[in-house]
Parts: sequence; structure tokens; C-alpha cells
Amino acid sequence: MKKLMWSFVFVLAFFLIPFTATHAASNDQQLMKEIKEIIKNTYVGTIDGNLEKATSISEIMEMLDPYSTYFTKQEFEDYMNSINLSTIGIGVIIEEHEDGIHILQVIEGSGAFEAGIKAGDIIIAVNGESIIGRSTQETSSLLIGNEGTQVKVTIKHNNETTTTKTITRKKFTLPNVQSELLFGHVGYISLASFSEDGAQLVKKALIDLKQRGATSFILDLQNNGGGYVTTAEEMTGLFPSAKIAYLLEEAHASYTIPAVHQDTKFPKNTRILVNRYSASASEMLSASLKDQKAAILYGETTYGKGAMQGFYTLHDGSYLKLTVGKFTGPASQTIHEVGVKPNIQTTSAPIFQAHFDALKEQYPKYRKLSTAKSNATKEKVSVKIPAVLSSQIAKGHVQLVALGANEVSITAKVEGQTLVVTPAKPLIADQEYMLLIHANSKSQKGYYQHIKINQ
Repeated sequence: MKKLMWSFVFVLAFFLIPFTATHAASNDQQLMKEIKEIIKNTYVGTIDGNLEKATSISEIMEMLDPYSTYFTKQEFEDYMNSINLSTIGIGVIIEEHEDGIHILQVIEGSGAFEAGIKAGDIIIAVNGESIIGRSTQETSSLLIGNEGTQVKVTIKHNNETTTTKTITRKKFTLPNVQSELLFGHVGYISLASFSEDGAQLVKKALIDLKQRGATSFILDLQNNGGGYVTTAEEMTGLFPSAKIAYLLEEAHASYTIPAVHQDTKFPKNTRILVNRYSASASEMLSASLKDQKAAILYGETTYGKGAMQGFYTLHDGSYLKLTVGKFTGPASQTIHEVGVKPNIQTTSAPIFQAHFDALKEQYPKYRKLSTAKSNATKEKVSVKIPAVLSSQIAKGHVQLVALGANEVSITAKVEGQTLVVTPAKPLIADQEYMLLIHANSKSQKGYYQHIKINQ
């Protein structure tokens, strides 16, 4: 019996694999006995029912948590082959939810993306058929299909309204790692999932950005549903003061799992972005870095899936995916059904505050225009400045930075005690900015201001 330790990896493939209805088809008593024995010995969680009296695999699965699943041999092969490969579907990463199927991530360029589907939406019906109470496997089988075909998906939004979208199935590939050099030599890396090669891809992006001049970094784990536990262990090793990956509690033992050493490191002031859809391995890494003060977390409290699954090969070649442990960070604070609370909670996109803080860190002697009053529209930013500063700005240098991006082309002039900044192109309403006023000489002070556009 072979055991493979994974954590929440199924979200990587739920939207990829055509499942068949096989859960209730087996009458093999040996298989039933084998499954029950594994559950009794290794399952961590509540069994909702009488396991010994169960007469089908589907009945057993209904007694366990939503993360435990049975796969036939073919389903498992399809599942494994699908990870990191292109596929045909609507292009979403999904998870069970009491109101339907929760969309954790929408793949850019996919049919769902083009239809306006958003992370956080909940699928409640497919082709008019309710999927409330159904598994992600069953829902996935309805969402995938031949390229160019269409499927009607009914969505419940955060504001409780519902819409039905006709979505065209397309071939797509999950973009696992994306990177960019932001203004101020700030390296930005996003990790979509903890794939088997996830740590190597992040490491490659880290090295590349350092070569391009990055001196500080932002690692984005928003909407990342997790993946391989080994990848989380490798990712933790990319941070200099993080020696422990996580603490694991199984049915009959507890372990301290070390981080995997890496020869390339993020700096200690690296900022990690998380949100309510950052789950499992994302939470494992986030908790570890927070507890060991190896990075700074920005955003909102994470999903709260601190349970780990293992795969067990059964005698007929089928597989049982079972919750076999619960993990925490080194400080032993509960993650499951609680989540990881960031160091800095944000109400807008955390990239704005993280980039702002990274830039502010580069100008330790600059002062905030704390008494300044600003009026920012898409066409113009007006900032009240101290009288002593008026004469300095005329000879100084003013920059406007789109946070999470780069510098905006502007013209700037002083009108009395007001600095007027006019962008070459209209500013973006839901974007935040940083105004930098550089000093003319060492004897003068530079200033900064966080700018939000008036709605």
C-alpha cells in the first residue's frame, strides 16, 4: 500500500479531468474492507455515520470530510496526467461550498474569464441542473467538454444576485508563475498553485528578477488553493530565517517538518499577499513565514484548510484520497477552519499597500505629507503642501507611481500652496498611487503621499 502525501492538490485538477460515475458501482467486498481499514487506521476527522455498516464506497465517502475522495484506476491516471498540462474546459479552479461550487480562481483568457466570471462566485447550476450538494468531481464532468462547445453556468455572486452565463469551452493552460519588475526595483512573483515544480519556477523567477535589479520582493499567493506538500517545504527554504516548514499531527503521531534548504533566498523584508481564497499549502507557507518572522503577510485572513490528504493505492489499482493529518505553523496556532491572519490587513488590493511600504522603505528619511489634503480624480491630483515646501518643489522632482505597477507620466506645477499633478493619460479609478517629492539637496527632506482616486 503506497502512500503519497499531498495537501489540497485536487484544486489543481478539478477543472481538468472528465470523471465517470463509478463511486457506487463497486460490490467488491475486499475493496470495501480495505477502504474501511485504511480509514480506521489513518483518517483524521469526524466519521459521520456507522462505518462498519456502510455497504458502498459512495456511502463511506459521504461519512467523511469533503476532501476525502475515491478514484478508480483510470480516474487517478487522468488526474495525475492532467496536472500542469493543457486541457479543455471553462477555465476555473473550484472547491466545495455549502451553497454550490466555489470558484477559487479564473484562468486568464479562458471561456470563464471572457464571460466575466470572478473568483469568489459560486456555481449553483450547470445547464439548468442544480449542483448544490454535489462534489467537485461531478461538477467538473459537467463543465469540461469538446473545444468550441458551450455550457450554461448559473452563478451566485457576493451580493446574492444570480446570473446565467453561456460559456465557450476552450483549451487553456494554468499559468503557474508570473513575474514582473515593479517601480523601485521591487520584484513581483505570483504563484498560482503549488505544483510539483512550483518552487523551482519561483526560484528561477527570483534569480531572474535579482539579475534585473530587484532589491525587494512581493510574493503573491492570492487565490492559490495549494498543491504538493513537498513544494511548500521547498518554498519555505527560500526564506533565510525559516527553518521549519510546518508541524504535522497525524492519527497516532506528531512531527516537526523542516524546510528544504535552498541556495537562493528571498530577502527578509519580502511581502506575502494572501486573501480568503489562499488555502492549504498557501496557508502552510504563510503560517510558517509569519511565525518565524521570515516575511510580512498582507491581505485578509486565509481560507482555513489546515488538513492534509494522502493517496492510498488499493488492491485493484484504484485510489483512496484521505485526510490523514492537520498542520500548523511553528507557533502551533490552529489553521483548519480558522485561517492565517496577515500581519497587515488591507481593505483594498494588498499589492497596493505592499508596494507602497516597499517604496517607503527605500526612502527612510522621507516624510509623509501628514497634514496634506488631497483631491484626486482621473484627470488631476491636487495636494496641499506646507508653505516651506512650495519653493523647493519648483526646482525638485515629482513622481507619481501606480502601486503594483510602474511610474505614470505626468506634468507637475505649484499653484500657491497646492501641488497640481496632471497625468498624460487618465488615472484608473480602482488603482492606488504613491506621490514622491524628491529633495533638491541633502539639506532638504523628501516627501511622499498615498493617493486614492475619488469615486
